[in-house]
Amino acid sequence: MNVLEADVVKAVPSPVRPAFVRQVLSRATSLPEIAARLPEGTSSIAVRITDDAELRRLNRTYAGEDHATDVLSFAGEGEHLGDLAISWPAVVRQARRYRHTEEAEIALLCVHGLLHLLDWDHGTAAQTREMTRLTRAALAIAGVQPAPRRL
Repeated sequence: MNVLEADVVKAVPSPVRPAFVRQVLSRATSLPEIAARLPEGTSSIAVRITDDAELRRLNRTYAGEDHATDVLSFAGEGEHLGDLAISWPAVVRQARRYRHTEEAEIALLCVHGLLHLLDWDHGTAAQTREMTRLTRAALAIAGVQPAPRRL
């Protein structure tokens, strides 16, 4: 049995409960395609909820892109799958833009980041379709319904 433990750090104030983030990620691992890429036993992920300034700094430092983004993933090794950094202000903006809840938006970004940590990408149209399919399926398992036009 594969178990994913998530450490959630709120570097900025946000109403999202760390337990919600852990639940979304844990339930996403029950999707067979995701479970197949997890290490046997217990693995971990760290999620940092922060602000645009930190995402911009991280994006500039590690990806060479001088702008804020909504989520960044940093690969780990062994049982630690890696780290996610999520901009809470981006969550709020995107939730408003797509007219769904902030919980739906952060859940979507968590699953998106997890997929990247497990070596999925969206560089081609086919890869984008597969990531979208997996994201929708993982969110459905977690009981999260994003706005129809969000994905």
